[in-house]
Amino acid sequence: MSAITDPSTGLNFIELSHPWEHNQPVQPGFDEPIMYRRVNHATHGVMSQYFKTVLHMSTHINAPLHLVSGAEGVGQVDIANFFGSAVVLSIPKKKWQIITAEDLEAQSAGIGEGDIVLINTGWHQRYNESQEYFGHAPGMDLSAAQWLVDRKVKLVGVDTPQIDHPMATSLVPHRNGPTMKRLASEYKAETGSEALEDFPDWIPAHKLLLSSGIPTIENVGGDINEVSGKRVTVHAMPWKWPEGDASVIRLMAITDPSGDYRVESGK
Repeated sequence: MSAITDPSTGLNFIELSHPWEHNQPVQPGFDEPIMYRRVNHATHGVMSQYFKTVLHMSTHINAPLHLVSGAEGVGQVDIANFFGSAVVLSIPKKKWQIITAEDLEAQSAGIGEGDIVLINTGWHQRYNESQEYFGHAPGMDLSAAQWLVDRKVKLVGVDTPQIDHPMATSLVPHRNGPTMKRLASEYKAETGSEALEDFPDWIPAHKLLLSSGIPTIENVGGDINEVSGKRVTVHAMPWKWPEGDASVIRLMAITDPSGDYRVESGK
């Protein structure tokens, strides 16, 4: 889908979200979302839908509270973290490859304090209910997370199902795992290494970002290829839920080809 242009301002709006729907791809170990119509048009002349779900699916924001006890929930984080100038980095990665500080440094020109950073590995193109998407994804290492913390960015998003490498998650025998039973043995057969020897710590990159007060977005998708390598404005507003650990979002990039648009004063 190409950008939608507002006829009044000339602003372009580019979708960066995956759908949130029935048969949603779900991280192994999470329950399926339950969605149903409590009332419908045929019987009641109106439709109202109910749902029960974990909010760590589709394109979603994680608040510091997700991994840090007593930290801010999505409705407590300063709203300025979810809107602003962003750099979209193209860092193509294949199965089980790692996003490192060196990858970020190579594209660091123009990234400054208070920026939003979105990372396009190309993995969003594999988004589906599959072992490949969840278990074979690339992931960020601790050096990359530290690089982002040191630059004092305010929000980080990736087009993968988790911030960290799959071998540093509960998909393998980390913390209550493995939730993907054969993944560690597949990794050893292909690489000759034990998953927990190569990745001894559980989600270290994600913990560092959230403990540093930087919310994260997972499963970035949509038309991110259209804005990769560019500076855009990002809108990533979560629910106003003070105690929320996460929130599904409609992630949008906004561009102004003319450079003429200014926000109205409100007077």
